[in-house]
Amino acid sequence: MLHAPEVRQCGPSEVELIRRDDGVMIVRSPHPLPPYHRSMTDRLDHWAAVAPDRPYLAERDGTGAWRHVTYAEARSLARSIAQALIDRGLSPERPLAILSGNSIDHALLGLGAMIAGVPYASVSPPYSLASTDFTKLRAILGVLTPGLVFASSGAMFARAITATVPEDVELVVSEDALIDRPTTPISALLNTPAGPAVDAAHAAVGPDTIAKLLFTSGSTGDPKGVINTQLMLTSNQAMINTAFPTLAEEPLVLVDWLPWSHTYGANHNFGVTLMNGGTLHIDQGKPLPGLIEETVRNLREIAPTAYYNVPKGFEMLLPYLRDDADLRRTFFSRLKFLLYAGAALSTVVRQEYERMAIAERGERIPMFTSLGSTETAPSALSVTAKACAPGVVGIPNVGVEMKLVPSAGKLEARIKSPSITPGYWRRPDLTATAFDEEGFYRLGDAVRFADPDDPEKGFLFDGRIAEDFKLATGTWVSVGPLRARAIERLAPLIRDLVIAGHDRDDVTALLIPDLAACRSAFRADAAVSDAAILGSAVLRAQIAERLAALNAGVHGSSFRIERALVLTEPPSIDAGEVTDKGSINQRAVIARRAALVEELYADELSDRVILPAGHGEHA
Repeated sequence: MLHAPEVRQCGPSEVELIRRDDGVMIVRSPHPLPPYHRSMTDRLDHWAAVAPDRPYLAERDGTGAWRHVTYAEARSLARSIAQALIDRGLSPERPLAILSGNSIDHALLGLGAMIAGVPYASVSPPYSLASTDFTKLRAILGVLTPGLVFASSGAMFARAITATVPEDVELVVSEDALIDRPTTPISALLNTPAGPAVDAAHAAVGPDTIAKLLFTSGSTGDPKGVINTQLMLTSNQAMINTAFPTLAEEPLVLVDWLPWSHTYGANHNFGVTLMNGGTLHIDQGKPLPGLIEETVRNLREIAPTAYYNVPKGFEMLLPYLRDDADLRRTFFSRLKFLLYAGAALSTVVRQEYERMAIAERGERIPMFTSLGSTETAPSALSVTAKACAPGVVGIPNVGVEMKLVPSAGKLEARIKSPSITPGYWRRPDLTATAFDEEGFYRLGDAVRFADPDDPEKGFLFDGRIAEDFKLATGTWVSVGPLRARAIERLAPLIRDLVIAGHDRDDVTALLIPDLAACRSAFRADAAVSDAAILGSAVLRAQIAERLAALNAGVHGSSFRIERALVLTEPPSIDAGEVTDKGSINQRAVIARRAALVEELYADELSDRVILPAGHGEHA
């Protein structure tokens, strides 16, 4: 049971469990979904009227100072943009595409599009900036057929624009106009006087109006445009506020880097800010070497009331919090909870945050997680006072039904709720296969009961159904849990790994190293090459010892990793091996690195293959 401060922050714990004769189960909350709003931009109107001078959005300007936009200013500017989009004839057939990352201009364009009833798509910046062939960006713009494309900097995005944006599509930039084609400054849209057409367009927005298109990162497939309606967004915000009632108690203060090209940042964090009249400080840092320092700088100045991140973000922030008393004091000073999503968080990291919170505040600050997807807008399951053990992703939100279907020894989760997408943009084939015969969305995740005798204790994530495979013995390998265990054991030297073994006798792994961590661990100076570090006997010995510890006391071939190989070439975004948010596409890596997989199963093992310590000369 959570301590008293945490109980107040959680929604209802009760669930109904219906068991069918065929083994299928339905799990849902007995509590009704509260009323929700017509559109997200109704909340902009509300806060502009109720708290017009409250800061809504903030970002650092060229001098490093914070630039703020109030709710009243945001509403006025968004309405000007709405008029500009209406004047240009933008529509669902000619939507708005945004190529660059989070910024105030980006936010205002999205709000203006929603007021006008024009769908918009925030395309992940790595598709423009990290790609060499722009294959994914070209495919996305091809299916979108945008009527207008925005980029924060014409110079920064020039190569991608030249390669993928048709000449007849208008380009809008915040700065650095392109030299070789016409470019419209964002100021032209911001200075457009809003007229009666804006009011008429906004009045016509309804629950089924498409708010945005979010292209999934393709962790198990190619990106596809997920339709996000106003109904999805507003009903999901009602679910989130029910799950975390303290969100509505006082204005939120967020410091957030999570990209608006993905549902966590775009719908959850941007949404809870607008829903509850909060202030969102746009963090240009990221959980990467050389960029995490900007996040630290921002958190030294701004004390968040809630903090959302991915596990890697919490991990990279940890040493700074541990070593900097001022940062630690500010960070925890008014923090109500932390929430991670997207992957598993190690027990060590969780315990360290708990220890620091108790030292700073004299009480435990809860660290929550949840389960959902782009197609669920995103929240489907949330923790409660009862469903709160480490790793528990919660119970179905109010308004959500979860169908559990037995599948290869697991329970496949399927979801039905008002916040489920109606389908994929211009892909009726994918839409048809996304839902089962009862209209439940196939989430693709497996879950298991935290306590089979008490469903109110919630569910644990049990891996992605599509990633699991059988060994030659017919034994199923549950990739998600094994991968999570292995990453925790091999960290920080290994940041991710790919599990192999389909139709083989045992399980092996391709290891993706964390070069910065390896250099630090072995005190390697800049003169030592990456190849030398990755091929060193010291690293191999460390990995061998950790593999042995991973396998210790574990019986059953599906739970053990018998051989491993360190990748010297990082996963490629162009080849689909890694998504723009850093997730590894297991199947793509296995396919592209087939020769390395064969090396792991060769009769005579190469010197690159690592065995668990105590299991042969290659260890």
